[in-house]
Amino acid sequence: MMAEKPRNTASQREAVAHIKEAAGFAVELPLFGKVTVPRPEQLAYYGGLALLAAFEIIDWPVAVAVAAGHILASNHRNEVLEQIGEALEEA
Repeated sequence: MMAEKPRNTASQREAVAHIKEAAGFAVELPLFGKVTVPRPEQLAYYGGLALLAAFEIIDWPVAVAVAAGHILASNHRNEVLEQIGEALEEA
């Protein structure tokens, strides 16, 4: 029964790697190199912010601050989920 645990841990790590790969993709740009493209719902969120700023419903600095906060929050959430997954692997 103890022999099954390393196999299970390896499969969990493989699953996490597959999920990370499927969450987004990258585009190779000549001047910038490899640039990751956000998921469609995030693109819609940023597009909505850009439209609000373009039609002067909100100011550009406010739109940039909201977008930056969204990026930081999503990165923090991903780190927390990764730590939870690692804790579950050890359990």
